[in-house]
Amino acid sequence: MKKNFQCGRFRFPLNAKGFRPLVMGILNVTPDSFSDGGKFTDLDAALAQVDAMLRDGVDIIDIGAESSRPGATPLSLQQELDRLMPLVFAIRDCGKAISVDTYKPAVMKEVLLAGVDMINDISGFCSAEAIAAVASSDAGLCAMHMQQQPQTMQQAPAYDDVVNEVASFLQHRKQALIAAGVEEERICLDPGFGFGKTLAHNVTLFKKTRHLINLLDSPLLIGVSRKSMIGALTGSELEHRLAGSLSAALAAAHQGAAIIRVHDVKETVDAFKVWNSLSDTEWNFNV
Repeated sequence: MKKNFQCGRFRFPLNAKGFRPLVMGILNVTPDSFSDGGKFTDLDAALAQVDAMLRDGVDIIDIGAESSRPGATPLSLQQELDRLMPLVFAIRDCGKAISVDTYKPAVMKEVLLAGVDMINDISGFCSAEAIAAVASSDAGLCAMHMQQQPQTMQQAPAYDDVVNEVASFLQHRKQALIAAGVEEERICLDPGFGFGKTLAHNVTLFKKTRHLINLLDSPLLIGVSRKSMIGALTGSELEHRLAGSLSAALAAAHQGAAIIRVHDVKETVDAFKVWNSLSDTEWNFNV
């Protein structure tokens, strides 16, 4: 897979010598997200977190205004916009790519008009309205796989072949976007770890990261930071999952993931720097 990733005002050369995985920092302006709910609902607190991410070496800031944790309650359109728009307007010129995590077409339209660079859709742009909302922009698009909905996805996840079924879904979403006129360079894909998957499903998928990249011929976004799979593998509660999350980030990078979505930006960037110095990689940190 040798491509660039067109992400609104930014163009990331995935095929350039020395390219390292992009670090996407998570900024949840929600009261109920599984890890940091309530920490950044205040605009000043959110802006302080953005400043910290910028100092720590973030490449993309991913803003989420509606929790997608298992069992989460859906948010109204107006509530989501009320949480998002002040922050989007405040940071859109921060010098880094801004992503918004949403599945609502109306929200996609509003944030794109406000100048965001990427739309991260947990529902994989499955609706014609969502595709129509993003097709004519130059924004990067991340289509994610999820079985069922956040309210029910972890009740009884089941697959005959999780790798092939996830890959088939993502390939269909990629082709639907391309058929609507979206340039292939604007598309990245996310297997959706923890979204309608057991621990065994997650582990099987993760081990096939390189296979999925080759099969889908698209950049892969990997997001497992602080998730329950890290807790299950380490036996650690939420506040003690940093080491496991960093290990997963390095494992994903080693398999060729293009974007690593994390809560802990500085620690992830530091882990990449140490890995780069002590292994045979030759990453360039001046992205």
